[in-house]
Amino acid sequence: MHRRTLVALAALAIGLPAATAVLAQTGEIRIAHVYSKTGPLEAYGKQTQTGLMMGLEYATGGTMTVHGKKLVVIEKDDQGKPDLGKSLLATAYSDDKADIAVGPTASGVALAMLPVAEEYKKILLVEPAVADSITGDKWNKYIFRTGRNSSQDAISNAVAIDKEGATIATLAQDNAFGRDGVKAFKEAVRKARIGHEEYLPAATTDFTAGAQRLIDKLKDQPGRKIIWIVWAGAGNPFKIADMDLKRHGIEIATGGNILPAMVAYNQFPGMEGATYYYYGFSRNQANLWLVTNHYLKHKTPPDFFTAGGFSSAMALVTALKATQGDTHTARLIKTMEGMSFDTPKGTMTFRREDHQALQSMYHFRVAPGARAGTMADLYLVREIKPAEMNLPLRNRRP
Repeated sequence: MHRRTLVALAALAIGLPAATAVLAQTGEIRIAHVYSKTGPLEAYGKQTQTGLMMGLEYATGGTMTVHGKKLVVIEKDDQGKPDLGKSLLATAYSDDKADIAVGPTASGVALAMLPVAEEYKKILLVEPAVADSITGDKWNKYIFRTGRNSSQDAISNAVAIDKEGATIATLAQDNAFGRDGVKAFKEAVRKARIGHEEYLPAATTDFTAGAQRLIDKLKDQPGRKIIWIVWAGAGNPFKIADMDLKRHGIEIATGGNILPAMVAYNQFPGMEGATYYYYGFSRNQANLWLVTNHYLKHKTPPDFFTAGGFSSAMALVTALKATQGDTHTARLIKTMEGMSFDTPKGTMTFRREDHQALQSMYHFRVAPGARAGTMADLYLVREIKPAEMNLPLRNRRP
């Protein structure tokens, strides 16, 4: 009996490494998604969540596992409030044992969350908050971003509308998103002259006073006159067109937005700009899958932020496959720095120096015959490649 017991114990001991490996393979990878499920940017946040879940499905072939580990997504609603987002991220890392976090929607919330990622030494994959400072002077090594930043938005728009002899005025929200966007745009403009900057509260609904100031600054300028609008969330800055801008020879230009917001673009046939994503512009396998399956599930095409959520999922799964499911932060950082991955926009690459995803943008024009309807009538002028944008490096890496 004694001998049989020793033999059994020896066999158990020999089998321990294998048993441990099995347990490791059947564990979980916990992903916290902190986003604006409610609040001013609710529409953006919900699209990101849809895209994230669809991207995880696509990237894992429908298994929602990586190397035998189940992907568990923990949702947190920051309501667009910085203090709440900061608290929720800390809770996700500590109490919920999240291995990695994605989000948030608003730039102000993201800036509050950055030190939390550094404190807990866990990765925060920023999507879709855009402020330059996130991967700029407020950045730390635990921050990666699949979302475009304000400079990518601005530089691509400058490529589209920066013309000799033009005078450009800007209309933006008085927040990190708006001011960073205008700052980057001004830095990227080389040919045109910047005639005025107009900043209005983020919750503005009456644009009359701001529009009048813009008109007064532009109406007597020679040559082409353009108001470039950078806006997010509630409010319709395109109502400034009601003040008969055409009488003064003033045009409007802007970047992309969610599909419902871009319906207003049809009022401006021939208007140009640059956008992060439009479902009909990209022709690759990931986007074909996204467009097809989004139509099947939601009866609509995928939107601006849906593509962003999808891209963040692709980055996560690409990194986790490379580490064979290992979620240790140091190994993930080493893997993700310089990593390229597929997205509905084509290939993105995390820049080593600041972990910003380098990516294409799209120069669009509103169709000359555009009419009122339920969908913006846009067509692609050309894809603007990352190499054309000379994205500034704004961080102070320790």
